[in-house]
Amino acid sequence: MNRIHEAFSKGRAFIPFITGGDPDIGTTEKLILALAEAGADAIEIGIPFSDPIAEGPVIEAAAARALQAGCTVDRLFELVARVRAGGGVTIPILFMTYYNPIFAYGITKFTKRCADSGLDGLIVPDLPFEERGELLQPCAALGLELISLIAPTTGDRIETIAKGSGGFLYCVSSLGVTGCRDALDDSARRMIARVRKTSAIPCAVGFGISTPEQARRMVGFADGVIVGSALVRLVAEHGQDSVSSVYKFAKEIKESIAGV
Repeated sequence: MNRIHEAFSKGRAFIPFITGGDPDIGTTEKLILALAEAGADAIEIGIPFSDPIAEGPVIEAAAARALQAGCTVDRLFELVARVRAGGGVTIPILFMTYYNPIFAYGITKFTKRCADSGLDGLIVPDLPFEERGELLQPCAALGLELISLIAPTTGDRIETIAKGSGGFLYCVSSLGVTGCRDALDDSARRMIARVRKTSAIPCAVGFGISTPEQARRMVGFADGVIVGSALVRLVAEHGQDSVSSVYKFAKEIKESIAGV
């Protein structure tokens, strides 16, 4: 059983997202440790990119701050290796990145650095499922999960993607870019019902979940929740002093889904 499978074997999973290097690498390291302590079952780290097409204004601004502060892919690899050293953080860590930074770095070199640093998987939102072969092969050889996404627009491909995916399915809760939403419709519930007919792969819902109440509602039918913009907003508001606020909010989310 790898770490991702283990994360979903203990009940509903809480997967927080933060932008790597925002406001700086040192704070990101503290945030990772705080999220693990708050009960996160896995952590998703966004590699900052200059053209984040799936991101709303909160995460887009975070990426800009991180790049301005000198964040690079190599510095994030080194960061993950540090938090893994000595067994400090044992839960799954995933990179969320667009395909361009992987391609520019070199697919073979990038995936090897992922494995060597202690990463468990990759989420690449702009890589179509049908075109993932070039990245999937080295990931599989190194024990990295390439996480697939489904959305309300996926349509008849949902079953095919569910049957051909590993780790977990990232279920995009609604149309549009990332960001906090006051209300979430029933799209995720309907998508997961279709997945269940063909696959036992765990399903985690992301995009728009920003309160403990929303998280609890989602895990009534999903195997986990991904919370990003609400946490990134706290980092934007408090900067280097955001660790305690992020810890408190993450703990509230984790407690809200416990026992569901």
